[in-house]
Amino acid sequence: MKQEQIDRINELYRKSKAEGLTERERQEQAMLRKQFVADVRNNLTAQLNNIDIQNPDGTIENLGEKYGKKKRLS
Repeated sequence: MKQEQIDRINELYRKSKAEGLTERERQEQAMLRKQFVADVRNNLTAQLNNIDIQNPDGTIENLGEKYGKKKRLS
C-alpha cells in the first residue's frame, strides 16, 4: 500500500471524528481499510512462509513448505 493511501485513510478517520463523512467517503474509507488489511495479511503470510526451524535431529525445516501451501477455508 502506498503512503498516499495510508495518509488518506488517516485523513478520512480524522474527518469522520470531526465532522462526519459523506456516503462516498465512507465507501472509500471501507475500500482503503479492506485493502490495507489484505496487504498486512499478505505480508505476514510471506514472512511466516520464510521461517526455518532446526529440529532436534539437526535437520532444518521450512515452515512455509510444511504449512504455508494449505488453503484457508474462510
